[in-house]
Amino acid sequence: MSNTPLKARKVSFSWEGTPLHWVPGDPFTTHTINVLHLLLPAGERWFVHVYKQVLPLIRDDQLRADVIGFIGQEAMHSQAHDEVLPHLKELGLDPTPYTAQVDWFFEKLLGDRRLPPGRARKWWLLERVAVIAAIEHYTAFLGNWVLNAEELDRRGADPTMLDLLRWHGAEEVEHRSVAFDLFTHVDGGYRRRARTWATAFVALMFLWQRGTRFFMANDPTLVDRRASFKDFYLAGRRGTLPATGDMLKSIPRYLSRAYHPSQEGSTEQAVAYLATSPAAVAAEKAQRPEGARGCAESAATAAWARPATKAPHPTDGLEKGTV
Repeated sequence: MSNTPLKARKVSFSWEGTPLHWVPGDPFTTHTINVLHLLLPAGERWFVHVYKQVLPLIRDDQLRADVIGFIGQEAMHSQAHDEVLPHLKELGLDPTPYTAQVDWFFEKLLGDRRLPPGRARKWWLLERVAVIAAIEHYTAFLGNWVLNAEELDRRGADPTMLDLLRWHGAEEVEHRSVAFDLFTHVDGGYRRRARTWATAFVALMFLWQRGTRFFMANDPTLVDRRASFKDFYLAGRRGTLPATGDMLKSIPRYLSRAYHPSQEGSTEQAVAYLATSPAAVAAEKAQRPEGARGCAESAATAAWARPATKAPHPTDGLEKGTV
């Protein structure tokens, strides 16, 4: 569980000056990272939806507060990445065909099912809680990577996009233990952890490579529109994408019976970035008059964490979730 209250930072970004290839001269790196804007809005709305249902099962007050803080942060992540998509469309790259597939994946394939109340419905809820814990292992991995990806700075990557990625990455590191602690609290079975890790890993790899190929194939400025694993491997060697070896090494860490997310990344580094992030600092200044209302993890988090128009207020009915 977190040692400090988790709060949603109501950030905003201006995309007018961000070019289509925001890593100069490197469309492959640009579009590989751009897949986040396709996956995260639907994925993090799904996180919020599932966690609202599991809240009634939480018997620990600190964990409940952490989960509510997590919900607020995830809702803001979804909104922030969703707001990049109209800018990409203005630049001639319409993401709608792919985002429709991602929406189907999270809303239909991993969505609620018509199951009778009781054991079957609870099984499906716990299965999804475990999938989220596995996904959060990789979002924390990526967050830690982008906070340390100095090669992106050296190559002149767009500072606004870097701030979005690092603000998001820092919050992923900040709340990296919540999903796993919640899974452990409501179930914690190792077989379920291993099984759902495989589901999450295969799904993420499939969706990510498919999204990269979609962007490359539909980029109106490119002649060579190929995307391959070799490109990813070489970008990892250069430091503009995560190294393949580091990603592979993360697998046995998660599958270790002694695993805990607190062993990954640095909370101090994450909090230090959030204290200097242009978007987070601006959000803090804008919210300061409301700060006197007092609590960063429940009421204030709920007020700040409104996602984009596709989803309701993320903490509506938190006490009314059903299993």
